[in-house]
Amino acid sequence: MNYSMRFKIQSVYAKLRPSEKLVADFLLLHMEEAEEYSLVRLCGEAGVSQPTVIRFCKALSYDGYRDFREELLKENAQRKTVGEMEVHPLFGLRISEGDRLEEVPKKAVLSAMELMEKSLKYISASDLEKTVKTVKNARVIDIYGVENSNTACFDLLNKLLYLGLNARFFSDSYLQHICAGHLTREDTAIAISYKGRSRQTVESLRLAKESGAITIAITSDRNSPILAYADIPICLGEEPSEVYGNAIFSRTTQVAFVDMLYVGLILSDYKYFIKKLDISSKLVEGKEL
Repeated sequence: MNYSMRFKIQSVYAKLRPSEKLVADFLLLHMEEAEEYSLVRLCGEAGVSQPTVIRFCKALSYDGYRDFREELLKENAQRKTVGEMEVHPLFGLRISEGDRLEEVPKKAVLSAMELMEKSLKYISASDLEKTVKTVKNARVIDIYGVENSNTACFDLLNKLLYLGLNARFFSDSYLQHICAGHLTREDTAIAISYKGRSRQTVESLRLAKESGAITIAITSDRNSPILAYADIPICLGEEPSEVYGNAIFSRTTQVAFVDMLYVGLILSDYKYFIKKLDISSKLVEGKEL
């Protein structure tokens, strides 16, 4: 797995033109053999024109296809030198009865890395900007989620409170429904659900939308029912895998997006939020042993 090149492609994917995305999609699936492709052959395999491939290369900050191919060759060569460090592509933590304990750290880290890199393909700067603006201007920020998503919910709550924003999260789904039913047009509701199919979370966001609040859904399934009630849909993937390991690593991309939102809020009004963070830090001074 060529993580560096893959990372570059996925990090710009949302900004690419439709024809350039065809090049990206092909390369993400054929990273190793593509190092042998001429410009003409790559165009034929991806079904695009030569100018499209050149634009794609420039979008990754290369001067042209030659520079891109040389970098790909170099990185593939480096990858081959680590040999035993390479693991088959993981879409979850693949384990079997015969696995050894010493293999777990490598598998776990690579699984998390792949999910993180894949999420870059789906997160657009415009969606993040809308989310930052909405959360920043909200009177009240409700957060909804259950089970594994609670990790991201509590992390988001903690970060928003440190920024001096009026956020709340209850792990009790009944209380989530009650809060949602009392929101107004001045408020925002954020639902976090890996598959977007948790009945309690979907219902909370539906109630919030009916109350007039601006709704945000963070999920990994573009076809999930929760998106029907989201004014701002945030998709962290194409669709969730059924592999057991993804239930473990679902929190990885969720928490990563929470960090993106947190940094985005700070950058939206740097002096104001740094002052708020200073106040919050002083309030908890002396609480650690």
